[in-house]
Amino acid sequence: MDQPKSLLFVNAVIITVDRTRRIFRDGALLVRGNRIVQINTTETVLHHLPPDEKNKTTVVDCARSILIPGLINTHAHLAQSLLRGLAEDLPLHAWLCDAIWPLEANFEAEDGYVGARLTIAEMLKGGTTCFLEAMLTHRAGFGNVVRAVDELGVRACLGKLVKVEETNGEIGLLDPRDRDVSSMSIASALAAHEAHHGSYGDRLHVWMAASTPRGTPAEHHRAIGDAAAKHDVGLTMHCAEAPKDLDIYRTSYACTPARFCVENNLIGKGRKTVLAHMVNLDTDVDLPLLHDHEASISHNPASNCKLASGIAPVPQMIEHNVNVALGTDGAPCNNSYDMFQEMRLAGLIHRGNMRDAKILPAQQILDMATINAARALGLDGEIGSLEVGKKADFILVKSNGLQCAPFDPHQMAEGGSGPVTTIVFSCTAADVHTVVIDGRIVVKDRQLTVADEEKILQQARDAIPRIRRAANVTAKPTRNYV
Repeated sequence: MDQPKSLLFVNAVIITVDRTRRIFRDGALLVRGNRIVQINTTETVLHHLPPDEKNKTTVVDCARSILIPGLINTHAHLAQSLLRGLAEDLPLHAWLCDAIWPLEANFEAEDGYVGARLTIAEMLKGGTTCFLEAMLTHRAGFGNVVRAVDELGVRACLGKLVKVEETNGEIGLLDPRDRDVSSMSIASALAAHEAHHGSYGDRLHVWMAASTPRGTPAEHHRAIGDAAAKHDVGLTMHCAEAPKDLDIYRTSYACTPARFCVENNLIGKGRKTVLAHMVNLDTDVDLPLLHDHEASISHNPASNCKLASGIAPVPQMIEHNVNVALGTDGAPCNNSYDMFQEMRLAGLIHRGNMRDAKILPAQQILDMATINAARALGLDGEIGSLEVGKKADFILVKSNGLQCAPFDPHQMAEGGSGPVTTIVFSCTAADVHTVVIDGRIVVKDRQLTVADEEKILQQARDAIPRIRRAANVTAKPTRNYV
């Protein structure tokens, strides 16, 4: 990979998401190596730039554009981009058992590599610079995804799926992926962490991913929690996603979802734990526990709506000072990895659900996709906001399209919230012009600089027919699930 060069972005509206939430109307940002070294008005930065450095610096004019921290997706399934559109109009448990799990169980060879490249390419072009892979399955191949992360220059936390035993068939949820359960051990996850954590200039971190507790012995999850705590490994888990999941916690474990996490050492102060979904909770019990044990939540509004799981109590979480971030989930339950769409939806559904137009203002939504997400991943000292000394992960968004008009960065009021509202409610992934990660331009003029997009597309199209035939997933399931 080429070494980062000095870059100077000038004449931009800069939304810093720093501690005081500064916005520069005509800002400049100077990158040296992979770090931000100056951020101020264009006039100030240019005035203090030594003449000899000007000749060695690539200057990017950002007129009528908005520069923001790179978006961080805290819940994404990389290999599932190959399964887009293959499990439509299904509730969660039927969606899993009769479509997604059989398909994932039939990945072979480089299928996981092909799917990861497709997903990462989509995320990069949509302004996502960092993500948490929520459940990297054995058949996808950990090495496949590591290779894709390396080649495409993205920042990644890879959650390797850990299962101590097979899914409990007594509650009717059979997982074909369990044929590989011996390869999903705690030991294998720790080995992956030892081999890959901190690689590629610290762009790649390795996490554990626990499966949803659905009747298996609680002590098996306790073993995962203990291992993550002992070895200081980040842990993510799907939790309380479907309405039936809350009943399972109550009947199988005699507790609420958050209480289960506490009792089994899955969350705790000073830990890096991201609980995904958290839709169906006992809010009186669970929310104080989540706050007290410093758990972070990945809110996935599009997936939760599409699978009819419900709407997570995000406003109530925020009232309890729980750290809430955003995630897209996978392509089969969202059809997109567009974090702009996720921000917009998160900003709308809670207002409608709560009948309160003041719920989740635009800045709070942008925080969820940037600094809150960085905090969830334990990376807020390095990314998530634009500040001197932090790593150069940011994106340039063109705001001159019809859907953004009449917003004009040259006419916005000093300190106004216009650009934030524009980003959250008007822009989409298609408006992303430039993406910088670790000081390196990976998207320029809306085109990938790190891979051949047509090759990525063709490889994906070639892979999926064989996977569908092997899994025998050709039509909608007919079985009923609660």
